[in-house]
Amino acid sequence: MQRFRVRVDEILSQEGSSRDCWGILVADVNSGETIYALNANHFFAPASSAKIVTTAMALATLGSDYRFRTTLEAANPPASDGRLAGDLILVGRGDPDLSNRKFPYVAKDAKEGPIERVLAEMADTAVANGLREVGGDIVADDSYFPYDPYPAGWTTGDLFFTFGAPVSAIAFNDNILSVETRPGTREGEPGTIAVKPSGAMGTFDYEATTTAPGGKSEFAVVRQPGPNFILLRAAIATGHAPMTIELAMTDPAATAARTLKDLLEARGVRVTGGTRVEHGAPPQTTAAGEPVLAAPAQPLSNSGRFVLAEHLSTALAESVRLTNKISLNLHAELFLRTVGREALGLGSTAAGLKVERGFLARAGVSTGDMVLTDGSGLSRDNLVTPRGMVALLRYANRQPWGADFASTLPVAGVDGTLEKHMKNMPAGGSIEAKTGTIEHVHALCGYATTVRGEHLVFSIFSNNNDDLPGNGSAPVDAIATAMVETLGSPPQARQKSR
Repeated sequence: MQRFRVRVDEILSQEGSSRDCWGILVADVNSGETIYALNANHFFAPASSAKIVTTAMALATLGSDYRFRTTLEAANPPASDGRLAGDLILVGRGDPDLSNRKFPYVAKDAKEGPIERVLAEMADTAVANGLREVGGDIVADDSYFPYDPYPAGWTTGDLFFTFGAPVSAIAFNDNILSVETRPGTREGEPGTIAVKPSGAMGTFDYEATTTAPGGKSEFAVVRQPGPNFILLRAAIATGHAPMTIELAMTDPAATAARTLKDLLEARGVRVTGGTRVEHGAPPQTTAAGEPVLAAPAQPLSNSGRFVLAEHLSTALAESVRLTNKISLNLHAELFLRTVGREALGLGSTAAGLKVERGFLARAGVSTGDMVLTDGSGLSRDNLVTPRGMVALLRYANRQPWGADFASTLPVAGVDGTLEKHMKNMPAGGSIEAKTGTIEHVHALCGYATTVRGEHLVFSIFSNNNDDLPGNGSAPVDAIATAMVETLGSPPQARQKSR
């Protein structure tokens, strides 16, 4: 242990690390014996390592085989001529993967087919079930969750980035749109854009201009007041190849409704109405932040509607694997709200956090060790202690779902957000851990097996770092590497202790 302490002292004394705030706890995963501690009872911003709490709770409360259900519904079945005398309703219930994503996750986040693949399959099923005409609107009903797209603690700077996509019970293509910009034929002409999914056109403002050949080509995003709060500005040089940027959708349900209408019409279904959205009422909380558990707003589906098409998600364990491996904020927020809906009948963040507090108490985590306000860790209001995180990880290791959970964490030097970390080093392949990174925060929490065969649980937090080149996650990786290389009893000492 002394060798490890010396290594850590050297790392933390280096320029770029010495001014950071550090919290570290390393313990034996089985006995819980503390091996090394530094500020283990102090609060730190966890960033995405907070997903450990959300995903462990989701597996514990919903079960590894839980599946999200999305349906196309109507008040009555189509008539014999295929005409539906009313609205066709897309009912979302928090499925995070209404996209072209391939499962199971193997090393990379793979995609296959068009991004509207799931909606297209549902449209095909509806047509196969006799739908030929919709006499009303295409309605996107995301009222399974109260309307509250952005958790507390997210900043305005997050909201147009893909990692700040709004939370909705209809989560279409990760609630992300892609904008391709092409130059005009000569300087001064407007550029042209193409949007995927096409239903997102009109949900943001844009200005695209063509500059001189060889000039600078770049995007800028402006946050502005109003319903289209994203203004995308593009300057693209004459003759330049198309440029693409991904942005967060501003209203995923509305985009899904327009996309579904286009898909149905492409299949010969006549839609006489337009598109609209049914949002749930905003959530209510007490002055203490507790959810008001009145009867929740029910999706339109809860009135004996006729189901024309149904889509069931992949098993929760696979969705959690994807979420932890590549750190998907939207997915974690959907898990949190789904837990609240299933346990308390209300799919709000506050309801999910209430269930979470009970889960943490059962896990033996002190109420003073975790203060969380969202499910993903993007909120700047989140605080955890290294001791609280280690206690939760030890609890998870002893549960029937513990092996499933551990397998969802990135592996150092192998995959996910740790693929390029500690590669071709003793720590490579020996650490299963969740990363966490936001401005001035780096974290790494999980499990490790040392070169001497010792099984450890650990949490490492660096707050208030300057994120300069050579800083950032490098000191965290160095501490993790030292842990794997130096900790554990020599083989002879282990034999004598038996």
